[in-house]
Amino acid sequence: MFSDYMRPAVRLAALMNIPAIYVWTHDSIALGGDGPTHQPVESLTALRAIPNLTIIRPSDGAETAQAWLATLQQHEGPIGLVLSRQDLPVLERGDGDASGDTLAAASNLAKGGYILAEARSGAPEVILIATGSEVSLALDARAVLEDEGTPTRVVAMPSQEWFLAQPEEYRSAVLPASVTARVSVEAGLALTWAPFLGTRGRSVSVETFGASADGGEMLRRYGITTEAVIEAAHDSLAAN
Repeated sequence: MFSDYMRPAVRLAALMNIPAIYVWTHDSIALGGDGPTHQPVESLTALRAIPNLTIIRPSDGAETAQAWLATLQQHEGPIGLVLSRQDLPVLERGDGDASGDTLAAASNLAKGGYILAEARSGAPEVILIATGSEVSLALDARAVLEDEGTPTRVVAMPSQEWFLAQPEEYRSAVLPASVTARVSVEAGLALTWAPFLGTRGRSVSVETFGASADGGEMLRRYGITTEAVIEAAHDSLAAN
């Protein structure tokens, strides 16, 4: 939330192409007890609106380490690392691309978005796109949808900017045009996800200011849950 106070300096860094590194924490309404004044409902959207600023929101410790590595390898333009203060699980990953129930390696973060978990039972019929602490919700929803017989791909997209900088061939492989049932999962405004979702996609998001409560209760109250992701997937599939 306090990135708002820094905005003039961040904008100038982006304007002058200065390779500054910003670290912002408390990345969602799951902060809880400090209330809506400290909860960054619109902050990610506002930061992503600054040209030449790269935003990275990793999902666990492994992605955070890779985010630092990838950031240090960049020498043009500012980068903002958006980190959680929650006790997040460290995902069990493989060494390469996603396959079966093996999750993709965190080193894929440098591509901005990547297939974290592939559909088990054939070509994907729905794609769940998530960032940060909500990635684990997408993985839990995938397990349920797969059990229902719906092949489901999970795409981790820690950086929209880096993903959009990838070649078209790569972006089309991660988000094929043939799969129009899509769900974005992020505890903030859905505005920047519209280009990735199309007209039949759905968003699990937070569109109002938060409240003061325990972090888990906040997520349940504002619909950032596995159940909400599953419902949104069903809704998107029905629209196709």
